[in-house]
Formats: sequence, structure tokens, C-alpha cells
Amino acid sequence: MRLADFIRTETEPILQDWEEFAKTILSARCMNKPQLRDHARNMLLVIANDLDSYQSKSEQAAKSKGRAPENEDRSWAKMHGDERQTSGFSVMETVSEFRALRASVVSHWTKAYPTLTGQQIEDLTRFHEAIDQAVAESLEQYATVKEMYTRLFGAVLVASPDPIYVLDLEGRFVYANKATTDLFALEPEAILGKSTFDLGFPFASDFQHNLEKVMADQSIYRGKFVHRFASGQGERFEYLLAPVLDEHQNTEAAVCISRDITEQAIAEEKIWHSAHHDLLTGLPNRRLFLDRLEQEVKQAKRDRLPLAVLFMDLDGFKGVNDLLGHEVGDHLLSEVAKRLTGCVRESDTVARLGGDEFTVILTGAEHRQDVELVAQKILDALAISFPIAQQLVQITVSIGITFYPQDASSPFALLEAADQAMYKAKTFGSNHMCFFDERLNE
Repeated sequence: MRLADFIRTETEPILQDWEEFAKTILSARCMNKPQLRDHARNMLLVIANDLDSYQSKSEQAAKSKGRAPENEDRSWAKMHGDERQTSGFSVMETVSEFRALRASVVSHWTKAYPTLTGQQIEDLTRFHEAIDQAVAESLEQYATVKEMYTRLFGAVLVASPDPIYVLDLEGRFVYANKATTDLFALEPEAILGKSTFDLGFPFASDFQHNLEKVMADQSIYRGKFVHRFASGQGERFEYLLAPVLDEHQNTEAAVCISRDITEQAIAEEKIWHSAHHDLLTGLPNRRLFLDRLEQEVKQAKRDRLPLAVLFMDLDGFKGVNDLLGHEVGDHLLSEVAKRLTGCVRESDTVARLGGDEFTVILTGAEHRQDVELVAQKILDALAISFPIAQQLVQITVSIGITFYPQDASSPFALLEAADQAMYKAKTFGSNHMCFFDERLNE
């Protein structure tokens, strides 16, 4: 039997042996059976047809040197080289597939025909030449595609507005694109070979720690840092670290892509601030107040320390609005907010719940008399006339006071108890404070 007919008849067993080898190639493990076999099957059939065709001495000499006929269209070998480069195969992995295909054919052929005739020996020789030619074509196309991708990747790096750089196993820069040098305001030679520590970046410690973890775990890390570089660009950045693996899947470097998110971060903070703060006074609104009260209750529970909540309602505010108008009323609320803030510590929270209702959270309020002093300070501060619109506006405030954990143990219960105490204070007239008492519920 001629080798060409043998290849056509035994294609399936030959491919089965070849496929077992292909499974040992790391880049091939994610490929399905048709993806692995298509090129090999078609190359075998092309070689079989080639063995049946007439071959001149010049063609034979060319094939022995791995050169295809000049008029030959895009071959399966070239398609194989193209696809394998795109799929991430190394040069050695690509060549090893041909080596395994050759070994599979020869093994099956010599088992079937231990003693070869003259024609069979000639067929075997032509088969080796055809495989050599396929290897040459595949590698030529592999190199062409790789060179093209290298050019494209280089163009992307140069044109990218985002700083992209590569760091070695010690955290030293081995590559930095133009966006990086522009951001750092440094020439490439002043960056390459240096680490973030060497460049004096304040975020270097955290960055190096995350870099080492990425390299050790072969994982991807997304992080952020705050820094204004010498170029004056940006202030807040996010970055992505990813490992670079060699053909043996060992980490050889890491690539970092960073992005200036200053405008985005400021916009997000403005949105968050608007959603959690009173637009008129700038104080925390009901949503933020309840969130902070919840956090303070948890902290007080952990530390076994009390806290106090003051609920305040302005006396006579409606009369100011009705007599002088809402513009004066709004101005008055803003001034009240300023005076309230000046009566407490920075660690305390002053909030506007809505209308003319304000609240205060006093942390670490261990003694009733200390809270009473703060409340009296607020009463005195708001009793002083407010110079608004070239006139003096007079108001007072009623204050209800409750304690955690004596009066209530949950944020809503605390707020409700303080509200009840405030209404009790109003029964005494304006400008009074009242501590919550369980008998108020009765």
C-alpha cells in the first residue's frame, strides 16, 4: 500500500495518538476537539494528495528545504501558524505539534509495514519533506502574525491615554509608555530600573505589597491611590495589576494599567453628598443622620459607653416665615446650623431632619450634667438675635434629650424618645430642655 492511501485509511487512529500529545500543551487545554483536529486532519489529507502527485527534482529540492511552490495559495500550515499564534501557543509548542504528527504517522506506518519497499521508502522521504515544508510555512506565518501584533500592541501602548508600565520581580520599571512618562514628568531613563520607592511616591508601600501578592498568587488586583504627580495631573487614580507568565507558567513580571479618576471621583462624591446632606444648610440629612446614629450605637455597645441624642425644634420659626418670607426663613435656618455646629465638638454630629427640626449626637456622654451643659449652650446661642436682611430676628429652641442605653437601645427608639422629650419641653414654653423619662410614654 502507498503511504498516501495508508494516511487516508488510518487518519482517525493517527489523529487519536496526535490528540493525546496535544493535550499536554498548556495552551491547547482550553481548545475543543474540532479546534485541535481540523488543521492536523486537513494537513494530512493535503500531504496524502501531494504524495500521489508528480514531483520534479526542483520541487523535491525546494521541499527538502521547507519551501512551498511560489504559486501555492494560503495553505493549511499557514492557517495553523496564524491560529496558533493568536491562541497563545509558543513557537516550541507550535513546532511540537508537527513533531507529534510526524511521529504518529511514522509509528502507525512502520507497525503496519516493518519492511518497506523502494516505493514506500520514497513515500516516507517525501512525507518527511512535506512535514518540513509545513513546519516552515507555519512558522513563517506565526512570525508574520506575531510581528503584526507586536506593531499593533506597540501602537496601542504609545497612543493610550492611560499610563501603562511593566515591573520586574523586584518591582523595578522595565517599560513605561508615553502616558506614564508624561504623568511622572520624567524621561524614560529616569524611570526604568527604578521602583516606586526610588521615585519617592507616597503610595509605594501599599503598591509594592499588592504587586508582590499579584506575582506570588498569579492573581489580578484592582486598587486605588491618591497622589498629585510632578506633572500636576490628576490626584486620584485607580490601577490594575496583572502577572506576566512565561511559557512555563512562571511569573516573570507584572503589568500595571492606571487611570486618572479624579473628575469621576469628585462627581461621585458630589452625588453622594447631595443624597446625604441638606442642600440648604449643608448638614447631614435624615438618611445620613440615621446611618451615623446606627454606627455610633454599635460603637457605644462595643466600648460600653453611653451616648446622647438631642432632638430640637425651633420656637417661633413659622411666624418668621409667615411675616418675613421664606427667603429670610432659609437664611435663618443656615445661621442656626452654623451656631449649632459651633456648640459641639467636631466628633459630634449635627443634622437637619427637615423643616425646623435639628438633631445632635453626643458621643461618650458619660455624665448627664455634661450633656445638660451642651444643651444649655445651644439654648443660649440660639436665643441671641440673628441679624438677617438688615433686621434682628428672634427665635428660641425646645430640646429633647435621650441616652443610650438607659432610655433606648436602637437608633429609631432613641430618636423617638428624644422627640417625645422635645414635645414635653414645649409644654413648659419656649427655650426649654427636657430629658426623656419613661413616664412620658404614659
